[in-house]
Amino acid sequence: MSPTDPQGIVVEIMGQQHQFACPEGQEDALLQAANLLNDKVEEIKQRSGIRNNERALLMVALNLSHELMVANCALSQQQHDMANLVNKLSDNLK
Repeated sequence: MSPTDPQGIVVEIMGQQHQFACPEGQEDALLQAANLLNDKVEEIKQRSGIRNNERALLMVALNLSHELMVANCALSQQQHDMANLVNKLSDNLK
């Protein structure tokens, strides 16, 4: 199977190949995500001394979930700030 087979895409994660379904045109994004995951797992294993892949994956998942929560919170705040700014501008234009 080629890495971009129409049935899915094969990525290597922690030295093992895995096949995933992937929407057409999103292959590069999936490969980048797999590379990010590999990098994060290796970083956690080196930094913490963890050798168990399952434990390292769990820690990476928790770290990425936290980063996502922080990013979503920041985005919500930015959207709120932008809405306030638009309202102020609109009020000043009246």
